[in-house]
Amino acid sequence: MDAFLASTLAVAIAEIGDKTQLLSLFLIARYAQRTPIILGILVATLLNHALSAWLGAWAASWIPQNWLPWILAVSFVAIALWLLIPDKDDSADSRFLGMGAFGATTVMFFLAEIGDKTQVATVVLAAKYTETIWVIIGTTVGMLLANIPVIMAGSWLMERMPLATARISASVLFAVLALVTIWTTLVNS
Repeated sequence: MDAFLASTLAVAIAEIGDKTQLLSLFLIARYAQRTPIILGILVATLLNHALSAWLGAWAASWIPQNWLPWILAVSFVAIALWLLIPDKDDSADSRFLGMGAFGATTVMFFLAEIGDKTQVATVVLAAKYTETIWVIIGTTVGMLLANIPVIMAGSWLMERMPLATARISASVLFAVLALVTIWTTLVNS
């Protein structure tokens, strides 16, 4: 359950102000069809984060066990710093828009997540927790928790949400994960 809760919280907070929220806002303005957009996010996230989590679990199996906590801690710090950099929306000129709400959302979200903070976080979380399936479910739920309100409330919500505060909160969360990883490693040594 720790893997699910940590993954859900980490991604839900990290997604606030992320380019995928901007993409959600763009897609709802373009198509005005909530259900296909939400289903597209679900499919894209499940596929992207499943691949990412399995990569993280595979990498953890090859890294020497005494190195893994230190690599994870450094990775959490790197993500914490990366979260402080605001994202920009680059979806307006996409060639996928002709695919309809579901198709465009699925493809654009999958591509937007490649190399994104939450994809890297999914790899790191899967390396930390042995319950890979719960990491996948947690990161997917976190993605939906962050994006469904944007789809439902649109620009009204985005205008009132303090994005800088959200980025700082997410950064602090990943810094805490780094500290907990180091503390646990030192205590168990």
